[in-house]
Amino acid sequence: MNAPIRVLLVEDQTLVREGLRSLLGFAKDLEVVGEAADGEEALEAVERVRPDVVLLDIRLPKKNGLEVLQELARKGTAPPTLILTTFDDDALLLQALKAGARGFLLKDVTFQRLTEAIREVAAGGSLIRPAMTERALRNLGRQPVGFESAEPPEALTVREREVLRLLSAGLSNREIGEALGVVEGTVKNHVHNILQKLGVRDRSRALLKGIEIGYF
Repeated sequence: MNAPIRVLLVEDQTLVREGLRSLLGFAKDLEVVGEAADGEEALEAVERVRPDVVLLDIRLPKKNGLEVLQELARKGTAPPTLILTTFDDDALLLQALKAGARGFLLKDVTFQRLTEAIREVAAGGSLIRPAMTERALRNLGRQPVGFESAEPPEALTVREREVLRLLSAGLSNREIGEALGVVEGTVKNHVHNILQKLGVRDRSRALLKGIEIGYF
């Protein structure tokens, strides 16, 4: 039997951290080997327990998640890291991805998505697919914060998924229309439906939500 994947939880909110620990306790192939409530504790814990994967809150006391990642990267000791985030963390999230994070998870992530993500990055994978181009990623830090729906997202149609993937490549509505052989107005309707179904206010958050759900 293979050794369990060793996970370090870094989250300053006690209830969130305890919830994540409880969820991971149901996965026999995962083991929480350490916890930290701020950035300085996180740096110490990484050195001490040498985890296979770190679940790292982007907003932490003392040192935020980005600063933790950057310091680990400078030392050459950064384990595969998944950022724990909310939708108002776009600017920090972009920088964290560029600093070496393997992807992100929303704090209300499901058990299945959480465990799948940990296994994927432990195996050398990433939750950021090639379709998330630099042009699309640059846009993440430019969007205003908006209300996000707390309801589970409605499934996208096959065509809406195609439009979302083209959006992730940074294409305009006109360019998407040309790629799909439809008029620009039809693309606008698809984009509107995508935002409505995913419960988000803009395209950048639609891309983030699409990655979290697994459309990429």
